[in-house]
This record gives sequence, C-alpha cells and structure tokens, in this order.
Amino acid sequence: MTAVYERMVDVFEKYPEIFGHYKIELLRGDIVMMAGPDRVHNINVLLIERQIPLDRWYPLQTQDIALPGEESEPQPDLVVIEQGAFEGPGRLVDGPAAALLVEVVSKNSGHYDYEIKRRIYAAGRVPAYLIVDPFAAQCVLLTEPVGAGDEADYSVQRTTKFGDPVPLDMLGVTLDTSALLTLPGKPR
Repeated sequence: MTAVYERMVDVFEKYPEIFGHYKIELLRGDIVMMAGPDRVHNINVLLIERQIPLDRWYPLQTQDIALPGEESEPQPDLVVIEQGAFEGPGRLVDGPAAALLVEVVSKNSGHYDYEIKRRIYAAGRVPAYLIVDPFAAQCVLLTEPVGAGDEADYSVQRTTKFGDPVPLDMLGVTLDTSALLTLPGKPR
C-alpha cells in the first residue's frame, strides 16, 4: 500500500459526511475513486447477498481486501467468507480467505471489473470471482486462478444470462438470477 493511499483512507474516514458517497480503491498502484453506485446496482447486490446462507457464510459489503503480491486493495461489491476463515478486526480481509468476490458492473466500472480486477483477483489467488453485468444481463463466474501479475487469469469461465440459475458450488448454493435488474446502454 502506498503512503498516499493510506493518507487518503485516513482523510476519507475522518470526513464521512464529505466522502461517504465515494468509493476509493488501490488497483495495481493506481488510486481509483468513483461515485457511489446507483439504485439498480445496490438492489442487485442485495438480491445476491440474500441468497448466501448465513449459517456458514458472511456476505460482506464495503469490505476492503488485501491480496498477496499485489499493490492493490480493492473493495468488491460483495465479499463472501466462510465463518472462521478470517478473524480479527481491521479494514482488510485476506483475499484468498474469501470463497467468492462479487462485482456488479456500473456505468464506469466495466473496464475495471472485466479486465483489471479479473487479473488482480486471479493473481491474488481468490478462488472464485462473479461479475454481474446489468448492461449485458449476464453473470460471468470465474474460477481456478492461474499465473501471476499482469498475466494472471482464471482458467474456467462460465457465462449465464439473467433468468438462468448460476451454480455457486464453492458456497453450496445455486444463485437465482431471475429478479436481477438490468440497465440500458453499455458500461465504460
């Protein structure tokens, strides 16, 4: 983590009334700041979160993660960790401790979600990454990370249209996508 990023986090935490509607992430050494998500985005995250069984899993929103070997501290839209897999306080959860990371594509996040974060999460050995795209009305489940750095990727990709079930074998559930909301246009 860079000293500049750490100072920015300190300022954001000190003045939530000013910065509370922004999301900042450290992605491969770059500080990325975006406006807060829209209603469709938040509803889709909520609909997914409610399908995660709480008897075994913690579905966490606005949780920063740390990835070994990466100069990145992303904040996925949903981090699913098994109860007991990561203990203690703090802003950062180890990425490999997560069973699943979920990103819902927003107007300005398409490039980050499909390309930058895909490689970062694979390099950080996150076992499963789900991209929920309301513009394309599809879910892309990525599993089995391979490689390192900019060459890292997932060796298995499964694309499912909204309305069709998405098996999340790592959680022991099947995601119902029939109620997920869509958006017009294309993300950037």
